[in-house]
Parts: sequence; structure tokens; C-alpha cells
Amino acid sequence: MKKIYIILFTFAIAFAPLSVQAETERDGIETPVSGITLTINGENVHIVGANGEVMEIFNLTGAKVATIRIDSNDISFALNLNKGCYLIKVGKIVRKISLQ
Repeated sequence: MKKIYIILFTFAIAFAPLSVQAETERDGIETPVSGITLTINGENVHIVGANGEVMEIFNLTGAKVATIRIDSNDISFALNLNKGCYLIKVGKIVRKISLQ
């Protein structure tokens, strides 16, 4: 009986359609949306084209960790946050970062 299950399982795997997609992690992700470019490199954040917007930082439980008003068209700063994963929102852009 075990042989039948093994043979059926082998055929099911061998003839099943296979679709694999891989994503690679990149440092310095640039995403232009509505004229805003958000570049994240480690703990450094560079934002272009978001004058007058508000940057909000959330932890993964959804609690707001920081709110920063962007008063320049081109701004860079370092995040002084604990190690962990966070969500950064600027305008309609939302990015996940991991600080190590």
C-alpha cells in the first residue's frame, strides 16, 4: 500500500504545474510615485519631491513610532530606531524596512 502512495505522490509532483518567482533584496530601493522618490539604504532615508508631506513610521503591530513633517524638496536623515521591522509612509508610498 505504501508503494502505491509513493508512486502516486511521485507522479503528482512530477506532472504538477510549477511556477516559481523569486524576489531579491536590494539596498537603496527607489520608488517614484506621484513625483516622490523614497530611497532607503540601511538606516538612512533620502526623500525627494515630498515638500509639505508627512512621513509616518509604524512598527509591525501598527503603532505609530514617529511622525516627521518634510519641509524641504530634498531631505536626508538617519533613523534612530531600535532594531526591527518598520513601515515608512510618505504620501501614498509605503515601504517596509528592517533595521539590524
